[in-house]
Amino acid sequence: MMRTKLVAGNWKMNGSRAQTDSLLRDLRAALDGSPPCEVLVCPGFPYLQQAGELLAGSGIRLGAQNLAVEDAGAFTGEVSGPMLADLGCEYVLVGHSERRSLFGEDSDTVAKKYVAAQRGGLKPVLCVGESLEEREAGTTERVIGEQLRAVLELAGVDSLASAVIAYEPVWAIGTGRTASPEQAQAVHAFVRGLVAENNGIIADSVRVLYGGSVKSSNAGDLFSMPDVDGGLVGGASLDAQDFAGICRAGGH
Repeated sequence: MMRTKLVAGNWKMNGSRAQTDSLLRDLRAALDGSPPCEVLVCPGFPYLQQAGELLAGSGIRLGAQNLAVEDAGAFTGEVSGPMLADLGCEYVLVGHSERRSLFGEDSDTVAKKYVAAQRGGLKPVLCVGESLEEREAGTTERVIGEQLRAVLELAGVDSLASAVIAYEPVWAIGTGRTASPEQAQAVHAFVRGLVAENNGIIADSVRVLYGGSVKSSNAGDLFSMPDVDGGLVGGASLDAQDFAGICRAGGH
């Protein structure tokens, strides 16, 4: 089955109004008005409205980096799915490795956020992945299986019809180390196989992105793997030309 590639830019806690303006104007110009694949940018919360206005008519999608489990209420400092949808977001990252490791989000919390995203009309980008210690201990598949099953048990496999999975080898984020295309393919095939145990049709259609030091120089090789359906891009998404190069790799 042909799956449309998706290239998602996660700006993390970076940016300013001036940078948002220049970065998105430069990205629109670099993509020349017609994204070669599905393109998504996820700025920080303060810049979502500005980004949405700058992206209007570009075909580039808007997403957020996190959301609350709850839809509304006395949860000071939180941002809900309905708020994000109201701002024009279509996607939201759920369970990014930094949320898991730095903010203590366990798989149960991530599963609840995944459900909250869909309840709010958003498509979750569910992030799964293993640390260097887990990879060296040979527990990659056990760790990722636990992360994915927590969501499948709460939301059901059919929910993946309106979601995306992103595999993040935590050992390759911001370290300059990248999983080889073959290493990435092996884990992506494992993830798709887990989904296939529950529903083969959805396993064929769900997109599995690779997230771990993706750059325009390695995107083509990674995206050529049969089960790699695009990328979740960190640092390179803050450079319009590099990010556009990754997007072009997604169009081949």
